[in-house]
Amino acid sequence: MNDWFDIAPKGRPFVKMQGSMNHFVIVDGRRELFRPSSAEIISICDIGTGPGAEQIMVLEPVTDHGLNAYARVRIYNPDGTEAEACGNATRCVAKMLFEESGLDKLGLEINYQVLNCEKDGDNISVEMGRISFEWDKIPLSENSDTLHIDIESGLIKDAVAVNVGNPHLVYFVDDFDAIDLAQVGPEIQKNDLLPQSANVGVAEIINDTHIKAQVWERPGMLTMACGSGACAAVAAARARGYIHSNFAYVQMPGGTLKITYKDNILAIMSGPAEYCYSGYLTE
Repeated sequence: MNDWFDIAPKGRPFVKMQGSMNHFVIVDGRRELFRPSSAEIISICDIGTGPGAEQIMVLEPVTDHGLNAYARVRIYNPDGTEAEACGNATRCVAKMLFEESGLDKLGLEINYQVLNCEKDGDNISVEMGRISFEWDKIPLSENSDTLHIDIESGLIKDAVAVNVGNPHLVYFVDDFDAIDLAQVGPEIQKNDLLPQSANVGVAEIINDTHIKAQVWERPGMLTMACGSGACAAVAAARARGYIHSNFAYVQMPGGTLKITYKDNILAIMSGPAEYCYSGYLTE
């Protein structure tokens, strides 16, 4: 009688991990290039046809932009498009590469910039890159006061626009639980002021070091956690003067992330990364 492990088809190995309940499929394409088509990406991310993921992370050799980085990482969204950043996924990749290399610190080239990653006790920390409130860096379609963006929907209005490797709008609210983000987020993302759309977050200030937040992400999903969104919430809160601490814990439905400001221009995110399972992507 055949062993079903022998019967099961083999293909390209993958590892599935989760960070704060965000799930990712990670594929090593450093030796054998892996450039999935949009249809393949959609199938892999769909739990009905693949392992299911909010993003696919593909390791590649570094480019000239990634001097001294350990590896390059490309990020694919579940609609087949390529993403600029994903903090929770970066922690997961970093954890694997720490174990592969034996290092406690390393750099990852993502979107042609190097993000420094480091072990932080049981957690992984990632320097998420430079925070920008410049309207053309976010980007917006016209010069605007990025601390008071006049885009509203339902109970939310008066957003802060900030770029943390990708564009975010952050709305501060008094009652986090009263907001149906899945309803208002898609409408806001379509606004003409957002030529590349944006991640839409709501945040409630608990105290000077604690924020409650959730994000409706591009390309259109309500996530359990968002690393760049947590950084955006802290950056926006500091810019508005709602908090003054150089760090804050951001509580999201999937868990809590610690965000620390470095030199007043960089956000460092720290949180967990866990293995789920491994397998093969079959054709």
